[in-house]
Amino acid sequence: MAKERMKPIVKFMLIFIGIAVLFGVFMKFKDKIMPEGRQIKSILGKAETSKAVKSGTPLAKIGVVTWGGYAGGQYYNGGFSASKESRYYKDYGILVEFKVLDDFTQSRNAWKNDEVQLLWATIDAFASESDALKEYQPVFLFQADWSRGGDAIVATNNIRSIRDLRGKKVAVAIGTPSHTFLLSMLQADDIEYRDIKANVTEVDSAITAAAYFKDGKVDAAVVWSPDDVDCLKSRPGSHILKSTKSATNIIADGFFAKKAYVDSHPEVIKAIYEGWMKGAAEINTNSQAKEDAIKILMQGLNVPDDFARTAINNVRLTTHGDNMNFFGLDANYKGVTGKDLYEKMARIYNAIGLAPDVVPAWRTVYDVSAIRAARLFGPEHEAEGGFSFTKATSQEASAQAVASKTLRITFATGSATLDQNAQLLIEMAFADTARQFAGSRIRIVGHTDSVGSPESNQTLSERRGQSVANYLTSKFGFDRNRFVVSGKGQYEPVADNGTDHGRALNRRTELQLL
Repeated sequence: MAKERMKPIVKFMLIFIGIAVLFGVFMKFKDKIMPEGRQIKSILGKAETSKAVKSGTPLAKIGVVTWGGYAGGQYYNGGFSASKESRYYKDYGILVEFKVLDDFTQSRNAWKNDEVQLLWATIDAFASESDALKEYQPVFLFQADWSRGGDAIVATNNIRSIRDLRGKKVAVAIGTPSHTFLLSMLQADDIEYRDIKANVTEVDSAITAAAYFKDGKVDAAVVWSPDDVDCLKSRPGSHILKSTKSATNIIADGFFAKKAYVDSHPEVIKAIYEGWMKGAAEINTNSQAKEDAIKILMQGLNVPDDFARTAINNVRLTTHGDNMNFFGLDANYKGVTGKDLYEKMARIYNAIGLAPDVVPAWRTVYDVSAIRAARLFGPEHEAEGGFSFTKATSQEASAQAVASKTLRITFATGSATLDQNAQLLIEMAFADTARQFAGSRIRIVGHTDSVGSPESNQTLSERRGQSVANYLTSKFGFDRNRFVVSGKGQYEPVADNGTDHGRALNRRTELQLL
């Protein structure tokens, strides 16, 4: 006897139940079987994503300049153009396009007119833009890189220190990262901007500054790498006075957007950040990924191989851990934060008339929701470690100082012990410089007045210099080998030891960037 056929309604119900069971199993174990990127894609606004994909219009346009520090996002995107072959599209369901906008004013206008949604900036110069952008409520979203050789001061042979810039013609793009670098160098050498302002040639970009130097119109210029190499070739005997290779934590590149856009596109911002950090981590740890990124820079920026290679080698592509540190999300971090840079440079730019008396509070100009939401684990996503130094050679120990600060530290007679007031003075007057120039050796030179024997004063000056080095090491975790300590005793007075005032001036400690 033939088997009775299953009724259609029963068959339909069994299929439905089977599908429901499979869906339940999938939802229970999706964290294990579904990549994190796919999870984020699934929660993007369906209408928004579908509209972008259907029309072929990028969901996010990002304004950049000719710079190697944005390679993390560009590499993850597979290039500068929006593409369905991009990992941003495949992993997150969004299209991303990078637009090169080297002209500063043009880039800001493009952002205001919504031609780009995210735009490059450096947090150090962000305060100088607060008035021009405030009606759009800009918020800083993440850090993309630290400049590590990408910014440099090139100078003729007769300029050997920052102090030598006085009376010389200097080209710099005002209110830009180049300006920040120059101002930071002046501060490290206790020089006011007004001391050189009369001879400053204000230009529209670092590219123009390099052209002025190559044409012999100025004695020094703040330029971008690899333009610094061309500058040195064009002026025999010229040299790099200082670069961010050792001034490691001054120029911090990142991206900002309008608050309204961030509020209406939270998942897009999260996807951009997470993909960007994955790209940066791969470039930092995988040589083939770095080669692929160089090719993308060559094509997207229309530059030769050596230019792209130098550009990417002169930055630190920041990781998720670096961003946690930069935005103060790790309480144990002792390095330079975005808040440090923003507030310090706001004061400096205000003093020279490039920032208003009151700038927006730091807490109002950033949004770390994407950073907090990111699910990025593993050593490749960890923060950069501290800088290490080998013991200084005799040549390194005697190297010429590029900048020098003099501190009047009060010691008890015959003592080398720092009291609380002395510790506070060191922190207020020099700690920021030591942290921002984290790749530079520091020479600490102790001096005394003439009271006492020359032999005891020599020993005392050395002990006092060492006490300053010990405090900086214990307080901020600097490598002990970073410091070169010496004492000059009473042999290099700067004032008359015959008066109380003169002796007080002679009892000093000099901290020099080498």
